[in-house]
Amino acid sequence: MTTGFGILGAGMISALHADALKNSQKAELVAVCDLQQERAEKLAGDFAPNAKVYTKLDDMLADPNVKVVNVVTPNHLHADAVLACATADKHILCEKPPAMSLTDTDRMIEACNQADVKFGIFVQCRVRESIRQMKKAIDQGRFGRILRADTIMKWYRSTEYYHTDAWRSDRRNGAGVTVQHAFHYIDLLQYLMGPAKTVQARMDNFAHPDVKLEDTLDALIHFGNGATGSVIASTALWPGTDVRIEIYGETGAAVMQGAAFSLWQFQDERPEDETIRRSGDADQATAGSDPTALASIEHQLVIDDCIDAIAEDRETIIPCTSVRPTLEMVLAMYKSDKEGRPIELPLTDEYSIWR
Repeated sequence: MTTGFGILGAGMISALHADALKNSQKAELVAVCDLQQERAEKLAGDFAPNAKVYTKLDDMLADPNVKVVNVVTPNHLHADAVLACATADKHILCEKPPAMSLTDTDRMIEACNQADVKFGIFVQCRVRESIRQMKKAIDQGRFGRILRADTIMKWYRSTEYYHTDAWRSDRRNGAGVTVQHAFHYIDLLQYLMGPAKTVQARMDNFAHPDVKLEDTLDALIHFGNGATGSVIASTALWPGTDVRIEIYGETGAAVMQGAAFSLWQFQDERPEDETIRRSGDADQATAGSDPTALASIEHQLVIDDCIDAIAEDRETIIPCTSVRPTLEMVLAMYKSDKEGRPIELPLTDEYSIWR
């Protein structure tokens, strides 16, 4: 028996969610909701012709066949949608970032706790096999004392991309390379290394002068575990290349490029290391130059885990609480760029960022 899912938001990224649900043996897309009926009908027609189509969230939430809602709205609308889903006793999987403020994120977490519903976030790169292996090796102490942890995201997006939806050119609504694109890979650093102590960032617009937001981020991070990290992220660099996540320790080093390893080396070489080096799919699309060029398998893993989490009454594989520190780092980066100084965490006066 499958679990019924509804998708809220039928924009650019919704097809990935619908494809993941179509391929799942545990889930079924039973409803689509979007303010634009034509978009909702197209998504349903392409992936689940029997799914009901709604233009009002309250109507979809009243559908008893919808047990879980994938929130795929513009970023600034996540909070209201999640709160409504929790009130309706629906489990929730939400696109990143959880919200545009820590205050809203905390409200969402509390509402889901009170309603006893699952609340997971799609930072699905965490379930990538190469990241799983990195995390396992860190937990086993194979890197020794970790010295560096870096994210390099050199992507390309055309100016037309930023005008496909009005919110994509408004940073307060969740646009910009930092909160929109690099969030996944900043999250991987936070997931692997733990929370940051200080963040210093500079943001620029190199290739999209008529869009009033940053298309390039350079950030330096000092982590609580003593390691130093950096984020280089851009949507200005044609033609766009695969993301790199690099971890260097005193006794080991690993580099994920795209979805596979380009480096996996430790002083204590183990028999399984050769198999690990070959893990991951080097041909997996990772959206370096095309925002829709992504595989849906990682979304599917998050979806399937949510269904298991409901049945087993446990946390989802990526609970919102585990993503909150990433949002704090991202907001600190905006504050650092605005004020021209390093920002210590925990973050205070988050609303001054947007004033």
